[in-house]
Amino acid sequence: MDLKEAMKERHSVRQYEDRPLEESVIAELENEIEACNKESGLYIQLVKDEPKAFDSFMAHYGKFSGVRNYIAMIGKKGPDLDEKCGYYGERLVLKAQQLGLNTCWVAMTYSKVKTAFTVNSGEKLCIVISLGYGKTNGVPHKSKPVEAIAKADRPLPDWFRAGAEAALLAPTAMNQQKFLFTLDGNKVSAKAGFGFYTKIDLGIAKYHFELGAGADHFEWA
Repeated sequence: MDLKEAMKERHSVRQYEDRPLEESVIAELENEIEACNKESGLYIQLVKDEPKAFDSFMAHYGKFSGVRNYIAMIGKKGPDLDEKCGYYGERLVLKAQQLGLNTCWVAMTYSKVKTAFTVNSGEKLCIVISLGYGKTNGVPHKSKPVEAIAKADRPLPDWFRAGAEAALLAPTAMNQQKFLFTLDGNKVSAKAGFGFYTKIDLGIAKYHFELGAGADHFEWA
């Protein structure tokens, strides 16, 4: 499947089969993580066969089960860390979908197992992404109308509408969808609203917007 198909097919999944990741899948994920780290300056790490992070009361309360693999989104502390983690994390989420895996963004309902990944001085663990072979493929989330998250100085061009529709497919914390894309000429500005994890959500939505709109149609303001 291509990335646009992956966007439509991917939904949050919290219950996973007791099945190890295939070696070929691990290799492709590691290659994509390496590419993301090189491009972004992040220190993203794939954690394999580690069940302790999702074996807490909070994880069970969040209805997680069978999670033994996850991606740790780590980077240098700074004002752009959350958005960057959202953007590159979603790139990995859609890659995982293409590889036949299921995923879920996880902000709070996990335990930090310090031996599972490395956080260097000046860095922080921003968020994790569970992944594996889901017991189901999840279900679509409800979305706002395009006009609620997309504004323009003229009737919405087809490419801009397509970008906004793609952004609405993006997972957001508690399905908030608190982001706004504004078109002025050929420049698009993207802003996060107020709420929990909205900067991470904005990064995720911006990656979706680029895929839907086509990067040749606009520049980020």
